[in-house]
Amino acid sequence: MAVFNQVEFDNHEQVVFCADEASGLKAIIAVHNTKLGPAVGGCRLWNYAKDEDAVYDVLRLSKGMTYKNAVARLPFGGGKSVIIGDAKEIKSEALFRAFGKHLERLGGSYYSAEDVNITTGDVMIMNKETNYVLGLEGKSGNPSPFTALGTFLGIKAAYQHKHGHQDLAGVKVAVQGLGAVAYGLCKYLHEAGAELFVTDINQASVDRVVTEFGATAVGIDEIYDLDVDVYAPCALGATVNDNTIPRIKANIIAGCANNQLAESRHGEILREKGVLYAPDYVINAGGIINVYYETKPEGYNEAAATKHVEGIYDTLTEIFARSESEQKSTHIIADELAQEIIEQGL
Repeated sequence: MAVFNQVEFDNHEQVVFCADEASGLKAIIAVHNTKLGPAVGGCRLWNYAKDEDAVYDVLRLSKGMTYKNAVARLPFGGGKSVIIGDAKEIKSEALFRAFGKHLERLGGSYYSAEDVNITTGDVMIMNKETNYVLGLEGKSGNPSPFTALGTFLGIKAAYQHKHGHQDLAGVKVAVQGLGAVAYGLCKYLHEAGAELFVTDINQASVDRVVTEFGATAVGIDEIYDLDVDVYAPCALGATVNDNTIPRIKANIIAGCANNQLAESRHGEILREKGVLYAPDYVINAGGIINVYYETKPEGYNEAAATKHVEGIYDTLTEIFARSESEQKSTHIIADELAQEIIEQGL
């Protein structure tokens, strides 16, 4: 299986393949860039159809973490890890302890944390074998509320830029995916007076948001055709693509999902259509910002973490302004900002 000629390979510093026969562990760790500090990024457990898909994912996601951490002004580089398998079948203490041993062997070049199908409890098991994990219970804990806050503030920043105010009362928002972060986002939006339209493959998650926040449930595919002000992708990535862009009526796309654009060119298509896109790794950085405050010598401080997350509003405001003045799509501006910070330092 080739790695160096993978389309997502970007001079990654390390790509490590991990296995443990006893526990069934098969994992890949990718360290993209450590110029600003040790690589930090979550561990994703996913049942990839083939190994090449896992390699593609970990390369792409680790580079994204380099940019996310830089734009969030964190002294972290970018890394990511994936464990291959069905979460319902392979999760065990032995599996996560084996993965923790592999993290330990890297000697601190990469710190892992929770991501898709990995809980803070799973990370605590890894912690029995290594200290190179973040997002621990009893410290910064669950990052979801902070990601939700950053995403909500990002929507307000986008609305302010587009409409000259940030009052979301009566604003129609289509939320795709209702995981822990999206639930928190819906709560913020409901309290701000927004009208919610929601969808998810998990009916219980839909019912909860409908009951608690008066949301309107819609079909999985119907979400793209709604006449709304904001489309908030909060599920898996690549939902902004050639098929969906002609259907999306919202003039703002701002959600917590990773890798929302199927291809880079879709960002420019959105700009030409007058749709304001909040770059995903900027708007959804609240969780990693919160985790950073776990590493402070004086100990975790929730108030300091929250204040840093609130800075996502200002960062997006800067990106939107630069996009307009330079006539470039917002995701290109975000990449350029990340590259400037990586080159010049924090």
